[in-house]
Amino acid sequence: MRNSEFSSEPFEPATVLVCMKLRKPKQREFEFVNWGGKRRGAGRKPKGERAGVSHRRRARLDARHPVLVTMRIKAGLPNLRTDATHDVVRGAIAEASQRGDFQVIVYSVQTNHVHLIVEARSSDALARGMNALGARIARRLNKLWRRSGHVFPDRFHSRALKTPRECRIALIYVLQNARKHGSWRARMPDVYSSGPLFNGWTASIDNHAQSSRSYVGRPRTWLLTLGWRRHGLIHPREVPAAAA
Repeated sequence: MRNSEFSSEPFEPATVLVCMKLRKPKQREFEFVNWGGKRRGAGRKPKGERAGVSHRRRARLDARHPVLVTMRIKAGLPNLRTDATHDVVRGAIAEASQRGDFQVIVYSVQTNHVHLIVEARSSDALARGMNALGARIARRLNKLWRRSGHVFPDRFHSRALKTPRECRIALIYVLQNARKHGSWRARMPDVYSSGPLFNGWTASIDNHAQSSRSYVGRPRTWLLTLGWRRHGLIHPREVPAAAA
């Protein structure tokens, strides 16, 4: 090889371009926390010793079916089974039963709750009637106890009675509930109930309340007028079954 083939210029190393492919940073997707919607365990948790009544939409009520209702007062409030508190409850029931689409047929007052059997023309009538009754009782009890605040912290519990047998069991459960709890042992019906006015006992009840003005409504449904009697009248000392 001849020397003339080489350039006399100083040798410069070739510049090597290295293309490095930079990795594009991956943006982390923002994850939403699902706080709403229907999911298991969602919603406000019940407080206190007892779980509250479900806030699901109540089943549609047939006007032919009476309803067993329970109203429970707030824990720590005075005993309801006194003459003064019973007068409050009885007066509120008398006023609430004057509605054309709602009436209380029987009731009993226990230490911290009230049982009722009511008739209502519809689900809405039941809700309106019970809300009005609860408001009357709460307002007057607060005045009696010289306090303010909630008396019934939860919704009322209700169950439609669809058969004559269910109605008879419910009547015993309401009217004789104090016997079940051992707070009433007399031969006569519980005076903190509408028992003295009830005309479905097997024996006649000699009580002055029979001649007083009725503060509960007269039943209109077949189940509460004739249907339940097919299973027999109620003995004054009959106790509700354990499963009732």
